[in-house]
Amino acid sequence: MNPQTDMVGTTKLTERDSIDEAKLTAWMQDNVDGFVGPISLSKFKGGQSNPTYKIDTQQHSYVLRRKPIGNLLPSAHAVDREFKIITGLHPSGFPVARPFGLCDDDGVIGSMFYIMDMVSGRTLWDGTLPSLEAAERTAIYNNMLNTLAQLHSYDINAVGLSDFGKAQDYCARQIHRWSKQYKLSETETIPMMDKLIEWLPQNIPTQHHNSIVHGDYRLDNLIFANDSANILAVLDWELSTLGDPLADFTYYLMSWVMPPEGRSGIYGVDFAALGIPTMEEVIERYSAKTGFNDMSNINWYLAYNLFRIAAILQGIRKRVEEGTANSPQAAEMSNRVLPLVESAWTQAQKAGANL
Repeated sequence: MNPQTDMVGTTKLTERDSIDEAKLTAWMQDNVDGFVGPISLSKFKGGQSNPTYKIDTQQHSYVLRRKPIGNLLPSAHAVDREFKIITGLHPSGFPVARPFGLCDDDGVIGSMFYIMDMVSGRTLWDGTLPSLEAAERTAIYNNMLNTLAQLHSYDINAVGLSDFGKAQDYCARQIHRWSKQYKLSETETIPMMDKLIEWLPQNIPTQHHNSIVHGDYRLDNLIFANDSANILAVLDWELSTLGDPLADFTYYLMSWVMPPEGRSGIYGVDFAALGIPTMEEVIERYSAKTGFNDMSNINWYLAYNLFRIAAILQGIRKRVEEGTANSPQAAEMSNRVLPLVESAWTQAQKAGANL
């Protein structure tokens, strides 16, 4: 799979992806400011969780994010939470697409959905950014870090998100949630995953801060300007909540411990030659931007995040077996579960695990 070609752009709708255009048009006429039909629909290639569509009219382009059809794991595919957080962040100037409306009536297109603005720009997948010069890579990586630090620095009351999640015990709740989701979607026994499920909750670092967390902050969930390193929009807020900013930051750091495979992994590359900051430089910059200085538990957080993404991909593997996976690339994505579990256990051992 070549993510830059296979996951970027749109494709025609299949019968399984079909939407009642008349019902959708009528809903948009009633709920989307400035909307004028008729519409034409296509589907974005990328995205493993919530199907995402492009809606074109003669005057404007929109994006529709919906829950998938079929049996869903509890609390998964929370498009209403995505809509709530971008609605809170958009007036502050944080780079998110403008939200237009949320529909919780399954009778319109068959599942809950929301409409947001279409933001045009570059989506990048390969963490080595092979088509760019060193200075451009540096600017992109610095802007990614700056934007994440900005998110973690928001006053949650000022942006109307004080009720978006619980204030404490974020990692404990996440471990419980993803352990449960993993077991519900388990297709084979992975002993190291069982060890992680036992060890992680017994060794959770103290949560010193509470902030907005994105939950899936990585290179390909950002839209960059076509002619600069400016970030125009942060996408895919399905896993967002309030919680431990260090858990969110170290999710971003996973790129530095994962091998380059055409995705965000950059472990072992020549950072100086490429103009990509080292993990140590990223940690230093983040600390300076946020004032969060206790980084003594980095290995635990990396183990936790690798475990978490493995559990998420296990859910995709289950959907592949059931025939409800959203993306044609889902089967290949789901094959990453075992390598991620192995990497998580390696980080856990660095953090002191000896089960």
